[in-house]
Amino acid sequence: METLLLLFPQFSFTAQKEEVYFRMLGPGATQAAKMKEDSSRQKDKERTSRLSLFLAKSGSHENVSPHKTTNSTANNVSPELALRWSDSFEELLSHSDGVEVFSQFLRKEFSEENIEFWLACEEFKTIDSRTKMLSKAKYIYTVFCETDSPKEINIDYNTRMAIQRSMAKPTKGCFEAAQQQVYNLMKKDSYPRFLLSDTYLHLTRRRGPGATMFRRRSRSCVFNERGEAAAEPSAW
Repeated sequence: METLLLLFPQFSFTAQKEEVYFRMLGPGATQAAKMKEDSSRQKDKERTSRLSLFLAKSGSHENVSPHKTTNSTANNVSPELALRWSDSFEELLSHSDGVEVFSQFLRKEFSEENIEFWLACEEFKTIDSRTKMLSKAKYIYTVFCETDSPKEINIDYNTRMAIQRSMAKPTKGCFEAAQQQVYNLMKKDSYPRFLLSDTYLHLTRRRGPGATMFRRRSRSCVFNERGEAAAEPSAW
């Protein structure tokens, strides 16, 4: 380049004159420059696509008030129904209103990606079309599983890598391990806090953890460290 500047001192390397420069260097340099430019454009396109996906699909934390509530859902839930949700986490998720209220609670805690991922996996398992399955799998991976994704879930490295490898040919079970991890996290961490939250206590007409109110016997069970099922202590 220094030699070229000495021979052509009048050159200032605008985009048009750069092309002349690379032509003088030979076809190899021109091709290398073109490949570099194409690579840069592709990266910019991917970043733009990722941002568009985030804005279109993500109910991002910045757009959600921690104090936002769904009064319409809460008003339609009877205390008797809400009390059933305390029987077990499975009971809570078996009711659409329960899922909605629990989702709002997680949104206040800035962890709504967990329930959204779990629901997306449940929907994914019902897809029969191979084309739709591929599209949905890539969406779930891009939004929830990929590192630094818009709603990245908390799963271990090996599980994340297994999902990444399966994206070439996804199956209905490709998210199963990750879904189970997220489910356990919600059940053991978020669900107990939900039962003590103002949101839930309001639905059951209770004033606080010390309030007295009868409820049905729990049918839930827990798993010990060896994965063996054991009945939870009964509560009335």
